[in-house]
Amino acid sequence: MDFTLSKEQLLIQKMAQEYSEKAILPAAEEIDRENRLPQAIMEGLADLDLFGLPFKEAYGGAGGGYDGYVLALEQIGKVSIGMAIAISVNCLGLGAIDKFGTEEQKKKYMPPSCKGKELASFAFTEPGTGSDPKQITTTAVKKGDRYVINGTKRFITNANYHGPMVLFAADAESGKPTAFIVEKFCPGYSISQPWNKIGYHGGDLLDVYFKDVVVPSENVLGKPGGGFPVLTYGIAFGKVGISSASLGGILSAYEASVQYVKEKTHRGEPIAKFQAIQLRIADLAMKYEACRWLTYRLGCLANDAKDQALFAKEAALTKTYVCEAFADAARTAVDIHGSYGLMNDYKVSRLYRDAIMGPQVEGVADMQKMIIAGVVLNA
Repeated sequence: MDFTLSKEQLLIQKMAQEYSEKAILPAAEEIDRENRLPQAIMEGLADLDLFGLPFKEAYGGAGGGYDGYVLALEQIGKVSIGMAIAISVNCLGLGAIDKFGTEEQKKKYMPPSCKGKELASFAFTEPGTGSDPKQITTTAVKKGDRYVINGTKRFITNANYHGPMVLFAADAESGKPTAFIVEKFCPGYSISQPWNKIGYHGGDLLDVYFKDVVVPSENVLGKPGGGFPVLTYGIAFGKVGISSASLGGILSAYEASVQYVKEKTHRGEPIAKFQAIQLRIADLAMKYEACRWLTYRLGCLANDAKDQALFAKEAALTKTYVCEAFADAARTAVDIHGSYGLMNDYKVSRLYRDAIMGPQVEGVADMQKMIIAGVVLNA
């Protein structure tokens, strides 16, 4: 069992680290304060092929695989979780198209978003439903060779950018969920004012309204009435991204805490001399190492995820553990900083706001544990 990163993986990691530290880090506070992704930084990420890193070059990707994607997103998440989430959701939408799309769909919709000219979205959640596909109220009525879609989707990332949206609606004929590829800002598409979210600043979270949106039949993703596999498999791949971004947050909390305890003094000596501080630093180091190998492993599994149920279980396990560990790590970092950790002048206050988002998004923690138990108990 070899845990050594390959030359290609190291290059991807170094590229993302250098760009993050050079371009994103100086703007991190501005991104958090204004909840806006600077266009110049977005263009720089696009130039480095970081929006489509895990996908094949034939579809506009960089061919770096999900193992490379994890390494890159960790470094981006270390300096700006919001920036990492925008990339993660883009790859979530593209991942669903990559796994279930026809050759024509892949060639039409993937290249622009892989190149960062557009950003993909993934729209399942509604005002009245969280994780239950049977409660979807958005409808798709077939009329000849097209579908007419009506409904509302809630908490959608990247909805204010042009690009493809993987949308789930109840097929009027079967009543079952069907996945569609919808082009954002088509006639009948509109968005709400952004939600004022507590963390993950850097991109808007929006409600999306569909009023008689017409979608051609060839934009069905998978099969009519077959949206559930697209949903479960797609979200499993999405958890690779959020796990990687959260891993970067743990690393940031760890490094910020180590730096602080070496610089902060008490009676002329660094507070790192205190045993209580040393125990907390050790706890952060352990959390990071455990989460790092879980997340790196998930990236490798995603490259060849043939067993849908098993991969869904591994993704749920990793996402839940890493996101909960990030919340714990951020709280520990605030404790280490004392009163300074409560000040927005210090990075750890931002990390704390970001960390509490993770266990609630892309499947709440308890639902993920049910997925894990379902696979384990039925094995």
